[in-house]
Amino acid sequence: MTDDSPQKPLAGKVCLVAGASRGLGRGIARALGQAGATVIVTGRSSEAGPRTDQRSETFEDTAREVEASGGRGEPYRCDHTNEREVDQLVAWSLRRFGRLDCVVDAVWGGNEGYDGERYPDGSAFGAPFWRRPVARLGESFESGVYAQLLLARAVAPAMVQMRQGLIVTVSFDTAGGYLGDVFYDLSKTAMNRLTLAMAQELKPYGVTALALSPGHVLTERVRDAGMAAETTETPLYAGRAVAALAADPDIARHAGQVLHVADLARAYGFTDADGSQPDRFILQD
Repeated sequence: MTDDSPQKPLAGKVCLVAGASRGLGRGIARALGQAGATVIVTGRSSEAGPRTDQRSETFEDTAREVEASGGRGEPYRCDHTNEREVDQLVAWSLRRFGRLDCVVDAVWGGNEGYDGERYPDGSAFGAPFWRRPVARLGESFESGVYAQLLLARAVAPAMVQMRQGLIVTVSFDTAGGYLGDVFYDLSKTAMNRLTLAMAQELKPYGVTALALSPGHVLTERVRDAGMAAETTETPLYAGRAVAALAADPDIARHAGQVLHVADLARAYGFTDADGSQPDRFILQD
């Protein structure tokens, strides 16, 4: 198999997946590795330091999974709510590899401390807004739209100079109605709107920004919360969506859109880990 074979469509490409210690970020990094990319994987949970919610997964684990999948994994510790750390990450990436072809923001800390029923402040997901401590909104925005903006503004200058590049934000489509929780809904709506704004401003320079909407994903947190039976797909499904988008020479047609993983599976022909193509996830009222 040669590096430019159809099985390795991203050979020679440099990708960065932010928030890849676990969950969707890990699945995306793994899929990009399967496609032959060099993948910089970032997160806060490290073998050598603190771990989010004392969980076992680390971004070093993810880098090894990228290697095992056929790509090149490069681990890097970064708090994506810290502007200085994000700027240092991007500067390091450009010094080491000279380019960033695809950057994926899978950062999301809005569920930290959630045990499947309640957050540390005692509130439950979906509780009426007047019964929710407002501080939770700030946490959701910081780990959502603020982290999204920090990463995008750090990578945009290099992509603009190259006149090419792809910025993918892992979000959730809000067009179908309320997402069931006031803070989650507000955060995802803001992230989608920022994606639209970025796409408009980047389009003249050949850079594409878009958002990805997965289904109910079987992440480690979901599994440990006893909710595995309710899920529709694995993180690899979204990962293969990103790999397909990154290999598409006509990617600009998707600029500013919120794309469903299930729709992309049918358009590009990829499957989930078990060979199936799960349908769109529809929120129930």
